[in-house]
Formats: sequence, C-alpha cells, structure tokens
Amino acid sequence: MAQMQPKSIAVFNSNDIYPISADSVLPFEQHRDIFYLSGADQEETILLLFPDAIDKKHREILFVTETNDHIAVWEGAKLTKEQGTEVSGIQTIYWLSDFDKVFFNLMTEADTIYFNTNEHYRQAVVNETREDRFIKKTKEQYPAHKVAKSNPILQEIRGIKEPEELELMQTACNITGKGFRRLLGFVKPGVWEHEIEAELIHEFIRNRSKGFAYPPIIASGNNANVLHYLENNKACKDGDLILMDVAAEYANYSSDLTRTIPVNGKFTKRQKEVYEAVLRVKKDATKLLVPGMLWAEYHKECGNLMTSELLALGLLDKADVQNENPDRPAYKKYFMHGTSHHIGLNTHDYGELKKPMQANMVFTVEPGIYIPEEGFGIRLEDDVVIQEKGEPFNLMGNIPIEAEEIESLMNA
Repeated sequence: MAQMQPKSIAVFNSNDIYPISADSVLPFEQHRDIFYLSGADQEETILLLFPDAIDKKHREILFVTETNDHIAVWEGAKLTKEQGTEVSGIQTIYWLSDFDKVFFNLMTEADTIYFNTNEHYRQAVVNETREDRFIKKTKEQYPAHKVAKSNPILQEIRGIKEPEELELMQTACNITGKGFRRLLGFVKPGVWEHEIEAELIHEFIRNRSKGFAYPPIIASGNNANVLHYLENNKACKDGDLILMDVAAEYANYSSDLTRTIPVNGKFTKRQKEVYEAVLRVKKDATKLLVPGMLWAEYHKECGNLMTSELLALGLLDKADVQNENPDRPAYKKYFMHGTSHHIGLNTHDYGELKKPMQANMVFTVEPGIYIPEEGFGIRLEDDVVIQEKGEPFNLMGNIPIEAEEIESLMNA
C-alpha cells in the first residue's frame, strides 16, 4: 500500500476451481498473491486495498463467500466474517455478494485501479483466469479510471522473504530431506520409478505436506536427459543413475531439490567424475549469490564455471569454446538450463531479476551435465538464502549430497 499511487485501489482475486469433466474438478490451489497479502486460502475471495479511502474501515477489505448449512454439510464450512479477520488481520469483512455495490462506491473516490496481471518471466497461461475476467469487466464499467500494475510491487516485496516465510520454507526442505533419506534405503536394481514416487508422497503427506511442490521428475538412465521427464514409469536398471527432481510443499511454500544417485548404490568411475564436476559448479555458484550480484552476470559466471569443468571432462575442447556463438555458448550442449531461480510461494517464484540481489532472497542452485551418448544425466540442487554478509545459508544443508555419503547410506 505504501507504494501505491494517491487515490488508487488495488484488487486481488482468488483462483478459479478448474473443471476436469462431468462433476470432477482439480484440487483448489489459491492464487499466491492474495494468499501472500491476506492469508486467505479459500476460493471466491477478493482482497481490496484503498489507502486513501475516506472511511477508514474501507482501506482494507476482504470479501468472502457467505457460508450456510448446506455448504457446511456438503463441502465443509467456509470462513465466517470473524474467521476472515482472524486469518487475515483485516477488520472489514464483507460477503462476496456485496462486492459490486461496495466497489462502485469506492471507485467514485478513486482515480486509479491496480490490476494484478501475471508478468512472471516464465508465465505461459492460455486460459482466462478469474483475474482476467475481473480486469475485462472493470475496464468496461470504469473506462475513465487510470490503470496501474500491481506486479512490479509484488515482484519486489515477495522476492525478499520474511522470517516467518523462511521458517516455513525450512520446514518444507526438512520434509523433503526425510523423503530423500527414505529412498536411500529403498532404491535398488529392479525398482520402478513410480515406486520411488510412491515412497516420497507417503513420507511427504505423513509429515503434513499436501504433497509435491511441483510434478515430480524421477528419471533413471537416459530419461534424465529429458529435462521435464514426468512419466516416471520405467524400471531402474543396475548400473544406471536416477536423477530425482522432487520436493515437498508446506503451508503453500515450495522446496526444490534435485539429487542423482546410483541404482545399485555405487557410482562408476565416470559417473563419479561427472558427479563431482557438477557438485563443484554447485558449490562455486552458491558462493556467487551475494547482495549486489546482478542476475545476468551471475549466470555468465556460472557458464564459465561449467565450461571449465566440461573441458576437464573431455566433453568440450578449446576449439569448441574459441569458436562458440556468444548467443549459444559451447557449454549449453551439455548444460542447457539456468542455474538458479527464485523460490517461495511458487516453485519459480516472484522476485526482481533486473536489479541487484538482496539479502533474504531465496534461490535454487541447480547445475547439471547431461550426456545422452553416455546414457546418463546429473543434476544437483539445493535452496539457499542470500545473507547480508558471507555465503548463502543452505536450507538443504542437512540433506546428503556428497557421493561418498550417498553410497554409504545406500549400502548401510
């Protein structure tokens, strides 16, 4: 609210419940912006912020669906007005059916309306959202009002995590660690990828996670060279590696882990050679995440680190590097994705990418080397918090990653 223009209103809508077919719907997931700002984790909810409202009680309003006995029996009771205040800290709670009337009254006092558009750099949404419908309707009904964007404000404030957020993210990482340790005693030749997925979901849910923070990737052998492999339906063979990009959510906050382990509990000499190269890049890339670092420069440095390792592994030669296309560096043949992204309420979270990094931003660090011709790919990933001084704090520091420790635990 402190960053809003004078005489302006900002509105944030909950997500839709998305249909599958017949009477089936997907499980509800709250829009992360309204959840971040209000704590309201319920469908058909609207948050309205109007710092300059004449009536002070209208400076923060939460609109929720009016509950009744029928809803309580069939779906479970929704938030009462008192519970709306308890969840959000907002004193003024209205029923959703009053929104149009209240909104019209407040828009007569306002000059500008802030719309919450999705401007995430990875967004690829093709369906019309509840937010989209609200924007379209409001532009038609209030054509004389100026329009502003909420997203730049949200990118800035959501990118820097509060202590309470870091605590929840640590819990998500701890649950993920429990799942990974469970696997180290379970994986052996002949196990199926989906059986590994089942072990993980069991451990996550029994620790009060809703489940996976994102679709799990459990990729054995050459499947690891498909970056978004999601089938998880192949048998794990003796001598192969398994790349597992799997992590738990907790209280809507994501963790994001990748580990690569040997099916039979023992890396081959070549596998370990590549593994250690990836681990070195991860450790060195982590040290670069400090306040003041620029996103573009960071990824350029990570590319240099990877280039050195690929040369040492014999995957690139000096001519490859000397003759590389600056827009497509030679290392991209074996490491084709970025090294880090913001993480928080979204796995690929909001956060500034064009301004210097700041303390309490949380990033993944996830280098990888993918070698289809050798039948394996290796990626390693942890989640780290940028500190005011010194190296980032690793939220996954207690999860095994050294090759010798993984071998030891698998053969215990």
